[in-house]
Amino acid sequence: MTSVSLARAISTALLCGALATPAWAAPAAMPTEASITANQATGKEWPSHGFDHAGTRFSPLTQISRDNVAKLGLAWSYDLESTRGVEATPIVVNGVMYVTASWSVVHAVDVKTGKRLWSFDPKVPREQAFMACCDVVNRGVAVHEGKVYVGTLDGRLVAIDAASGKRLWEQDTVEDRSRPYTITGAPRVFRGNVIIGNGGAEFGVRGYITAYDAATGKEKWRWYTVPGDPSKPFEDASMEAAAKTWDPAGKWWETGGGGTVWNSMVFDPELNLMYIGTGNGSPWNHRLRSPAGGDNLYLASIVALRPDTGEYVWHYQETPGDNWDYTSVQDLILADLTLDGKPRKVVMHAPKNGFFFVIDRVTGEFISAKNFVDVNWTKGYDANGRPIDVPEARSGQPYDAIPGPFGAHNWHSMSYSPQTGLAYFPAQNIPLNLSADTSWKGYGTNKPGQPMSNIGWNLGTALNVEAPTSKPFGRLLAWDPVKQQERWRYEHVAPWNGGTLATAGKLVFQGTADARLMAFDADTGKVLWQSPMGTGVIAAPVTYEVDGEQYVSIAAGWGGVFGQSQRASENNTPGTVYTFKLNGKAAMPAFTQHQAGNLLSGVKYDPAHVEEGTALYVSNCLFCHGVPGVDKGGNLPNLGYVDRMFIENLDRFVFNGPFTSLGMPDFTGRLSAEDVEKIKAFIQGTADAVRPPQP
Repeated sequence: MTSVSLARAISTALLCGALATPAWAAPAAMPTEASITANQATGKEWPSHGFDHAGTRFSPLTQISRDNVAKLGLAWSYDLESTRGVEATPIVVNGVMYVTASWSVVHAVDVKTGKRLWSFDPKVPREQAFMACCDVVNRGVAVHEGKVYVGTLDGRLVAIDAASGKRLWEQDTVEDRSRPYTITGAPRVFRGNVIIGNGGAEFGVRGYITAYDAATGKEKWRWYTVPGDPSKPFEDASMEAAAKTWDPAGKWWETGGGGTVWNSMVFDPELNLMYIGTGNGSPWNHRLRSPAGGDNLYLASIVALRPDTGEYVWHYQETPGDNWDYTSVQDLILADLTLDGKPRKVVMHAPKNGFFFVIDRVTGEFISAKNFVDVNWTKGYDANGRPIDVPEARSGQPYDAIPGPFGAHNWHSMSYSPQTGLAYFPAQNIPLNLSADTSWKGYGTNKPGQPMSNIGWNLGTALNVEAPTSKPFGRLLAWDPVKQQERWRYEHVAPWNGGTLATAGKLVFQGTADARLMAFDADTGKVLWQSPMGTGVIAAPVTYEVDGEQYVSIAAGWGGVFGQSQRASENNTPGTVYTFKLNGKAAMPAFTQHQAGNLLSGVKYDPAHVEEGTALYVSNCLFCHGVPGVDKGGNLPNLGYVDRMFIENLDRFVFNGPFTSLGMPDFTGRLSAEDVEKIKAFIQGTADAVRPPQP
């Protein structure tokens, strides 16, 4: 063979190989800890949940700016084939988007065309949906060295081949299958370990966070957030110290204790520290789980750990003796600020309890805290970083807690721009009155009248014994963490708006509950652009660059604990990824209108059953279906507007009915036939009560 023919043969072989291997195939080193750090300068990809290790959700891209954002148009859309909540932050690397839908289903999408490359369904058992307090959602994946990692709703961690979508390995993260553990959060990869926490504190579990070898799936370490049975050896010194802040008379270890790590994790490679936020107590009522009081470490805290070993380093507790479901799992952001003329390495946080915190991330020292909404559970924080109690808020008597358990800021993502020095996050109030449940008998006991107690929500706290008096709102805040003050705000029409994205183009993007994607001037809050969405938006946008063009993408799909029964939009389009670029010309997919139907009528019932039916409805149906005929319905139907046939034959649907395959609980053994008749009486009786008078 001549040199020319040999060259041609080699060229042909290389060409055939290139054609045979899709352009999107993932190289083995995609991405790594180092590449995530390097990407901070270019912003061409979105390789990690919060963009970078610090979780800033700030992109240095400037092609789309406040001067031209009005020219944004749709580049493509992608159907996630989901009718439940979509909370995922897409990951974008090497021209591929990896994004999750409800039920922990993973999709790989070509970012230039919006075409599906593969999808992976981990086959979450639908009958386990009731174990998830807050919809069958998933916040996304981690991608590391050619593998995609997803946590599943039923508590598994799965590694998937990034190129083919094939399962590589799987680990069961649940240490006790008798308890209802879930996963809704996105994994992270730090120091070669893929790290994941769990949910379930409303149902009585012990919180922990676990690291697995990213290559093999072998468990490397586990750190518990609350102590176990004090009669047994503690796992480490941090658990022994924590146990001193709990009262053994409450036997917290029997009810789990709570403290689940279901969302935020960030990492400082230079300090070799990872930071996590921990959740609420199990049960909510402080005096039930710890009768003599105590701070109950490490609930509602920021905790610093070594990512290699899980070693505890320091903590700061934001809500000692949590009594209001004030989780601290909302997005943590690492930044370097100049405070009192000195540079400080800090972690910034705006958790449920309504205060914006600035904490030294080297030592855990409290620096400052200022409320970003009105609060009535504390008078503020003293110089030592301890809240000043309002006794009435802990009295056990009905109290209109502000903020309520939905939080002044929930999991919806925060961003921080070093360019403007501002943090951007959704704030809200969803009124809820709290009081002590003095007859609480522990988990697994139903109490008619207690919301969702018959499916495990044994909170130890009674809700709305008295009607709340505060007003609901939703707003976007721009917050100065140095001056600890609001710079600007935008008032939305309702609470439960989406997370934010900040860019060097001096823009802030946010999706809204009323089904819009909006762009704001990062300095002033002026609305510069908006596009209709087919559904309410709760997730956060991302941005990236492909072949010299900047794109903005968002995964939209209404839901979450509030969105299951409430809505602020008349659109009801299935979950969709929308991707925009300058002068994009693609047509929007057809939007589907929410069909509330006619108010229920004609179901025969005994009016004497309405009172008992009310209590039964509250303990079985309320958080999913809302108040019949009063609420509009969220991503689940309001039973005051369904076809009469469903309510007349309600027993056929609640006892191992056809909707169990969609996630509805099977109430066999939980309800009797007589109970169902009483629930029917409440549904039709309430519809009759709210029916407008006929002319």
